[in-house]
Formats: sequence, structure tokens, C-alpha cells
Amino acid sequence: MIRSWRGTFTAIVTPFKRDGSLDEAALRTLVDRQIEGGVDGIVPCGTTGESVTMSTAERIRVIEIVREQSNDRVRVLAGAGGNSTAAVVTLAKQIDQVSVDGILIVVPYYNKPTQEGLYQHFATVADAVEAPVVMYNVPGRTSANMTAETALRLAEHGNIVGTKEASGALTQVMEIIRGAPAGFSILSGEDNLAVPIIALGGHGVVSVVSNEAPAMMSEMVRSALEGKMTEARELHYKLLGLMNVNFIETNPIPVKAALAMMGLIEEQYRLPLVPMAEANRKKLHLELMKLDLVAAP
Repeated sequence: MIRSWRGTFTAIVTPFKRDGSLDEAALRTLVDRQIEGGVDGIVPCGTTGESVTMSTAERIRVIEIVREQSNDRVRVLAGAGGNSTAAVVTLAKQIDQVSVDGILIVVPYYNKPTQEGLYQHFATVADAVEAPVVMYNVPGRTSANMTAETALRLAEHGNIVGTKEASGALTQVMEIIRGAPAGFSILSGEDNLAVPIIALGGHGVVSVVSNEAPAMMSEMVRSALEGKMTEARELHYKLLGLMNVNFIETNPIPVKAALAMMGLIEEQYRLPLVPMAEANRKKLHLELMKLDLVAAP
């Protein structure tokens, strides 16, 4: 079992065709581009992948494609979150059959479980699957924060190997880093906090901006992990504008718009997500130009 997770893991978008169906060819192209850019892993069917708008069959197909196309060149950490523990167990067992390297489970959303409920949710899923589990705490999306105490309690579970922290609370992240057992990975869930969290003892990032700039993001994280903080800071500030504009509207609207501007996918979303406002689109295009990811209009 893979215990330690380090580096850059891209929360990859799911490209759709104009008719709303999965664009398998574009997804394969995106996977190759990520690997060529030096990422350490790919995370299909997360928030950035619009998983909540996809059927179970579509989720499994996306994960299969990412697994096939990556061909063991990088790790695959597949999203299987939801707010019904029984449903998540069923989905995670299906994903287990694809032989992924890990399964990413988000804090249940909307029903706002207690800390004991969170513990039971993650432990139940981890007990049910062979693949190692990485937890995902994102209270801005779920309306429930998994505390450091609960995360550390779950870190003792034999099949829970890490956590993706997107609480934005560095004090909480530090408490997890300080108390985590050996081999337990703490990954930033926010691009703009990746370098600070690594500097505090974290192990990497599950990234949105690496969809657009995999080589720069991978180099930034690698530099930080190697203690080359001058180089890491330089890349952090170089990418900061794009990191921020990626969230000027709901993720993954901006990143999919960016990839469309770059000619990599069709700009297609599933409702309730809709295309960017024109004023924000201009801001996004400007940041892409600064990084030479698109040409001037």
C-alpha cells in the first residue's frame, strides 16, 4: 500500500463535448500534458472535475481513462465523495476495481455531521476498500469543518494515509502536521497556500492551477519540498495572479475557460455551472498572457 503522498497532484477537469457527453480524446490529451509537465499524480472526479453532475457510470469511465492513459507513469487519486456514507462505500468499491492508487473522500456536504459522524464516515469507507484513502476537508464547500483532532484520530486508521486540507486555517494545518504519525501526508487543497504549508512541514498540493501550468506548478512544489525556498517563492509569486483568478468565479468555471482559451478543450459546463462573465474572462486572459499560456488578442 502506498503510504506517503508527496508532490503535485492535479485535480483534473472533465472535458465535455457540445452535446454534453464526455470528451474522451480531450481527457487523454490532458492526462498526457500533465505527465509531460512533471506532475506526481492526477485526481479525476473531484470538485474540479464536476463529479457531482456526473452519473456513476461516467465517473467510473473518467477514472478508467485516466488510469489507462497514465499507464503507471503517475499516481491516480480518484474522487469518490458524497454525503451518504452507504453510497460513498458503494462508489468507492467500484473505483477499487479500477486499481487506482488511492481514493479521495470529501467531508460530507449539506447534512453537516458532527465530528463523531465525520470519524465514522471516513473510517467506514476506509474499512470497505483496499485502496488507501486520502481525506478532503473543504468547509467552504461542505459547511462542515473536520477539526485537527478528528483528522489526527483518523490518521491512526491503517487505511487512511493523508488529508487534503482546504480549510484555509493555517493554525489547524499546523496542528495536523505537528501531531500526524510518520508517513501520513498533509496536502494543501489551495494553490496559494501550497508553499506555506510545505514550509510548515506539509507534503504537497492537490492543485487546480496545474491544469493550466503543470510544469511551473510542479517545479514550484518540488523546489519547496527540496528546501529551495527562494526558487519556490519566485514561482509562487509568478503563478499567484492565475491562482487567484482561477477562483474569481466558482471553480471549475475559470480553469475550464482558461483551457478552452489555450485550445485544449471545448468550453462546456454542466448546469448549474455557466460560462464566465465577460469582465472576468478578460482578467483571466490577461493572467494567462503574463505566463505565455495564450497569445495576445
